[in-house]
Amino acid sequence: MLKQTADGILITLKISPNASKNEIIKTDDGVKIKITAPPVDGKANKALIEFLSKEFKISKTSIEILRGETSKDKTILFKTTDNGKIEILKKIF
Repeated sequence: MLKQTADGILITLKISPNASKNEIIKTDDGVKIKITAPPVDGKANKALIEFLSKEFKISKTSIEILRGETSKDKTILFKTTDNGKIEILKKIF
């Protein structure tokens, strides 16, 4: 699910830690992101933010996990008003 707000773009997704490689997968239920980091001590969350930052060229400080710190289901806020980046996010999510 993707929702545009005054702060940026809200995205709901599933994360799969301990994967063989970092990747974004579209499924019938939405978007799933595979992360190689283990779900221990916030390592998977940190790796998720780093992966999304590199993938969409958005600074790590502009990506925030709003819900799901300890869950596989996460709500992510991309704090951006850049229309180019917003369009890219809309195409993927």
